Amino acid sequence: MEVPMMGEMAVPPPDKLAYYAGLGVLAALQVIEWPLALVVTAGHLLADQHMSGLAKGLGEALQSA
Repeated sequence: MEVPMMGEMAVPPPDKLAYYAGLGVLAALQVIEWPLALVVTAGHLLADQHMSGLAKGLGEALQSA
C-alpha cells in the first residue's frame, strides 16, 4: 500500500488488524488507558519482528544443511 509522505507500507494480515482494532476499541471505551494500548501494540509489533527473524534464520539454516 502506498502512503503519501511515508512511502510503501505493508498491510498486516486480518487477524492482526482485528487485534489492533480490539485494542483501539478497548482504549476508546476507556477499558484500558491509551498509553497501555500503545505499549501493548509496540510490544506485539516487536515480538512479531523478532519471531519472523528467528523463523528466517531457522529456514536458512535448514536449507544449508
